[in-house]
Amino acid sequence: MIVIQRLIKDRVLQITALLVVISLFIGRPKASDISFATLWSILAMMTVIQIFEHLHILDYWAYRLTSRAKNTRQLTWWFLFLAIFASMFLSNDVTVLTLVPLYLRVAKKYQLPEILPVTLIGMAANFGSAFTPFGNTHNIFLMHQFQIDLRQFFGWSIPLLAVSFLVLVLLSLFLRNVPVPNVPAEHIHIQMRPTMFAIAVACVVFAGVIGLVPAWLGAVLAIALSLALDPKDMRDVDYAVVLTFAGFFIIVSVVGQIPWVIHFLAGLENSEESVYLSGVFTSQVISNVPSTVLLARFTGYVEALFYGSNIGGVGTLVGSMANLLVFKQYMIYGNRPHTLFFVGFTIFNLIGLILLGCAGYWLTVR
Repeated sequence: MIVIQRLIKDRVLQITALLVVISLFIGRPKASDISFATLWSILAMMTVIQIFEHLHILDYWAYRLTSRAKNTRQLTWWFLFLAIFASMFLSNDVTVLTLVPLYLRVAKKYQLPEILPVTLIGMAANFGSAFTPFGNTHNIFLMHQFQIDLRQFFGWSIPLLAVSFLVLVLLSLFLRNVPVPNVPAEHIHIQMRPTMFAIAVACVVFAGVIGLVPAWLGAVLAIALSLALDPKDMRDVDYAVVLTFAGFFIIVSVVGQIPWVIHFLAGLENSEESVYLSGVFTSQVISNVPSTVLLARFTGYVEALFYGSNIGGVGTLVGSMANLLVFKQYMIYGNRPHTLFFVGFTIFNLIGLILLGCAGYWLTVR
């Protein structure tokens, strides 16, 4: 019942479901257009993420690292480092949901800056999740859709991460640097045996993403481990993401059969540059996940689509789901006016988009 209530309240799923219903009046989706391997992998990742949430792994490292900060820049850099690393494995969404409230609690207690650090944490989560094949859902989709090998993938993601890191460092220089009191580390006990099991299952899930084992195997093992640790955790798995992605496949399958849409998008996707720019700009309007699913149907320029969709996650509030979650968390835990945060968030994200967008264009056409 709790799961159904959460699904009903999920706004993104509501919009997707409405669009699916509308699309079914236009045409019929093809089963071959639905990537079930992608759906299995996303379900597996959502379950693994919930397992790590249950074990409080990210909370443990967050308190350990931030207790060492001496000033606002050090504190922010520790959060950025953790956001980048955590989002590589736990997704940008979970990283944001964990680190943004934690930073805002510290900021409220010690009267620290909020707008720029929280904005940078959100950007760092997007950047880190782009580095691995399983860091975000559109990377998982691209891996399954185009059968990308690891060497090729990291050949794209390593330069992107390097440039992204430089952008974060540059933007962090706008932060007023003042001393901060010692942030006490809360005692969080890590259960080693369940953690080792979780890491082992995560490795199987990752192997499914890159095609070494069937994608369903990782999902089955993840669900089994979650049930063994605490059956109640399965209620907290984000099933809405899986259903939303299934909806995207249905919508794109139908839309992709409309002649004028085929002609229009095929015309846009005839070069690496146009694919890259289409990925960046459509992400600003419809978010990078549906943008990736839509554009992938009409192009073979995978590298350009990879850069466009991942860089497109920076910019507007709807560029990625993580951006919306940052704003939502700030509305709950922030201490400054929400409008002021929205303006600051947008300005710094657009600066980041311009800097990273130029670098991404060079990486695409080099």
